[in-house]
Amino acid sequence: MRYSSTTTKKKFNLEHAWKELRNDQKWCELYTCKAGGSGKRRKLDDGAHSSASHASETMNNEADEAATRPPGVKASMGLARNKAETEYQRMWNIKKEDMAMRDRILKMKLLDNLMAKTEPLAEDEEALQKKLITELLS
Repeated sequence: MRYSSTTTKKKFNLEHAWKELRNDQKWCELYTCKAGGSGKRRKLDDGAHSSASHASETMNNEADEAATRPPGVKASMGLARNKAETEYQRMWNIKKEDMAMRDRILKMKLLDNLMAKTEPLAEDEEALQKKLITELLS
C-alpha cells in the first residue's frame, strides 16, 4: 500500500494510474530534473559556480538532450497554422502565375486575330495592335 505523503498517512488512491503513467516521457523527464536539482533556482550573476552545481548542470543538459518532449497542443496548432498559411501562399502564387499566363495567351490570340484580318484596320484596331505588340515584346 502506498501513502500519498509520509505526514498525512492517507492511502494513495491512484496507484493504477501511476503504474500506467510512471514510465511516460513527461514524468521521466520531471523526475530527472528534480534529481539533478531544482530548475527554479536562480543562477548566480557573477558566474561563480561550485563543482556540485556544475556537475548537476551537466547532468541536466544530458537529460535534456536525451529526452526532448514533443510540442504541446498549442505549439502543434501553431505549427499546423503556419504550415497551412505557407501552403496557401504557395497555391496563391501558382494561381497568380496561371492568371498571368492566361492573360498573356488571350492577348496573343487577340493580336493574332488582328494580324490575320485582310481588310485594312480601323484606327482603334491599329492602336490596339501596336499596344499589344509592345506589351508582348517587353
